[in-house]
Amino acid sequence: MTMQNVGRPTRPEGASETAGFQSLTGGRGLLQDEPLIFELGGWSKTGVDLPEPDQDASDLAGLTRADLPLPGLSEPEAMRHYVRLSQKNHAIDLALYPLGSCTMKHNPRLNEKAARLPGFADLHPLAPVATAQGALALMDRLAHWLKTLTGMPAVALSPKAGAHGELCGLLCIKAAHEAAGQGHRRTVLVPTSAHGTNPATAAFVGYTVAEIAQTPDGRVDLADLELKLGPDVAAIMVTNPNTCGLFERDILEISRLTHAAGAYFYCDGANFNAIVGRVRPGDLGVDAMHINLHKTFSTPHGGGGPGAGPVVLSEALAPFAPAPWVVSSAEGFELVEEPTAEAAQAFGRMCAFHGQMGMFVRAYAYMLSHGSDGLRQVAEDAVLNANYVKARLADVMTPAFPDGPCMHEALFDDRWLDGTGVTTLDFAKAMIDEGFHPMTMYFPLVVHGAMLIEPTETESRRELDRFCEALRALANAARGNDKDRFKAAPHLAPLRRLDETLAARKPRLAWKPETLAAE
Repeated sequence: MTMQNVGRPTRPEGASETAGFQSLTGGRGLLQDEPLIFELGGWSKTGVDLPEPDQDASDLAGLTRADLPLPGLSEPEAMRHYVRLSQKNHAIDLALYPLGSCTMKHNPRLNEKAARLPGFADLHPLAPVATAQGALALMDRLAHWLKTLTGMPAVALSPKAGAHGELCGLLCIKAAHEAAGQGHRRTVLVPTSAHGTNPATAAFVGYTVAEIAQTPDGRVDLADLELKLGPDVAAIMVTNPNTCGLFERDILEISRLTHAAGAYFYCDGANFNAIVGRVRPGDLGVDAMHINLHKTFSTPHGGGGPGAGPVVLSEALAPFAPAPWVVSSAEGFELVEEPTAEAAQAFGRMCAFHGQMGMFVRAYAYMLSHGSDGLRQVAEDAVLNANYVKARLADVMTPAFPDGPCMHEALFDDRWLDGTGVTTLDFAKAMIDEGFHPMTMYFPLVVHGAMLIEPTETESRRELDRFCEALRALANAARGNDKDRFKAAPHLAPLRRLDETLAARKPRLAWKPETLAAE
């Protein structure tokens, strides 16, 4: 029993004192129960008084709505509703976020403050270039550092996220092949452990996708790659470090074989966080690589956005980069937007406007605050933390690839759960009861029952120990035949365990009063 200095108990230890207790309101202490906003009532009132319009709607071609089907909430009610909802979600401000392959790191508030500065936050995409010189200067400096960090001569800033960046890179590759009279190259090679967006993007561009086998130690099978390279191959798409959290040791040979076959080397830069400041992809023979600013350079990530996925390009692909891009002239900074002169071979545009200004500001602020030595330490600490987690859990869980160090994420399989009756999903659900978001589960698919943990570089040893102790305790409970703890988990989440299969197959995307009434 934890005691205050006045002798009053404040924190009951052990679950037995609260086991089975259910509050009368559905709340859990300070975490209040909260229904859907549509269930809060108040349909006949509004929290805001709006003046009657002084114009009719004759110019809207009948596209008016008789009423807006939203509940009327006062400002305190609306604020409390969303605060209560936020308390039901895990957050990086609450605890470690081990979601591997997503780099759920702490986002420095300095970056947020910079992104909200006047001139950045209120910049309109149609503002005259002469009035946006500061923003263009920042984009130019960001582009400089992205090229410096990757050892690549060109960068396209406009792609909005990773998969959009993949599309940009492959369209550059397609344009380069067609310009060289090699339009017959219609195959893209992708490793079996690749992110799902890689083959999806290649197929979207119109390519046929062929898999490259994986070696027992989790790397690209060079023999299979060499066998499948041929005159019909346009490119390979390799993630490095790969999705198993391992560095491709044969990356230089992969590049040599690819170029010898007349194909281009696309690198998925989702895991650049593990090598930034340590390895330049351009030195490895990479022709195109997207960089997730919302991963490597700390922009808030999750919930579908926001994102930014600039693509760095080799000298061979640079002429085909999409417009627009920033150039410096005697009169200041300008945007190249028309397919003439140096942009004559550009394949087109990725989007209507240049990109996510807020993401550019955050990434540049992150770079400036770290400096070149700090960015190098980012990679070193990310790799150190992942190997620390792997070492601390290796005796109670089974590393998928135990030989040698991992990179920025530690990958475990489910062999250690054999005979316990507990699955990877059960274990992940039990983590919620301990106050941690589950790691990536069942991915990559090449590892059975995969549990992919990425601690990132922003976690201290104390927080890593706290996380590892929780997982060690759960692992021992699983081996101790405590099935009820896992099969019914999470016990302490607001909605307990959901039928995720039913939710995926029959999602209810719109709220309807009659549906709830029928239930």
